[in-house]
Amino acid sequence: MSLANRLIAHALPAVPRPIIGRFSQRYIAGPTLADAIRVVRNLNQSGVMATVDVLGEHLTQISEADTALSAYLELLAAITREKLDSNISVKLTALGLKVDEAVCLQHMRRLVAAAREHHNFVRIDMEDSSCTEATLRIHQTLRREFTNVGVVIQAYLRRSRADVEALTRERANVRLCKGIYVEPRAIAFRDREIVRQNYVELLSILLRGGSYVGIATHDEILVWHALRLVSELGLARDAYEFQMLLGVDDELRRILVGAGHRLRVYVPYGAQWYAYSMRRLKENPDIVGHIVKNALRG
Repeated sequence: MSLANRLIAHALPAVPRPIIGRFSQRYIAGPTLADAIRVVRNLNQSGVMATVDVLGEHLTQISEADTALSAYLELLAAITREKLDSNISVKLTALGLKVDEAVCLQHMRRLVAAAREHHNFVRIDMEDSSCTEATLRIHQTLRREFTNVGVVIQAYLRRSRADVEALTRERANVRLCKGIYVEPRAIAFRDREIVRQNYVELLSILLRGGSYVGIATHDEILVWHALRLVSELGLARDAYEFQMLLGVDDELRRILVGAGHRLRVYVPYGAQWYAYSMRRLKENPDIVGHIVKNALRG
């Protein structure tokens, strides 16, 4: 995390909203469902799958969770109607996790059931460490009833090896990412090389255990290791997929797709785009560097 990125992130509240909006256009589809449909259709036409997230996590009222559920149900219907190759990603705090876990589980049960009716899949995103245990608990509960639900594991958390071993025993569908939230050293590895090595170790456990893995990274070193493991294990192309964020390293995305690998792009949208942008930039100032670099390229 560079000092320059930290200074820029600290100054973000003084940056005019239109400027933040201009930068966010690379990473967020837009404020409306129509924006998300447009972006996903374009991705599909380039041979890329998608997963769509309705922005609005960390709500404080159950009524807001009800609204978020309705938005996701509308999204599922739109994906089917428009014949898009996309599933959905959900942050549990958007469905009330921090307000009432029981209500959150009810909402998720309804959402996963609706996704099953649409022959679709729900990815439960992982948030900061205060949500990890409850997120895995809800995922495990849903897995007893549904097959079309998966979860995310963050490689920088010290607990993740034990979590991966448990998920592998169930052959769960797992997205593996590095992790972006700022966490205490007691909870998360701080050294980038250790995080990389842990990522490769966790990926190896998952792939060797027969789990379907969303290999979520823009780090080409990790992509190289993933390709090495896929080759060593002789995995079919439908046994895994790569995953990337909208607007980040499009060239690497094209390289992987051109080589015949399945690849899915994370597409966030919604009226809460500004709060999402500010929160993400403050949580991980290194993203500022990606934004500036990609903006200059554009």
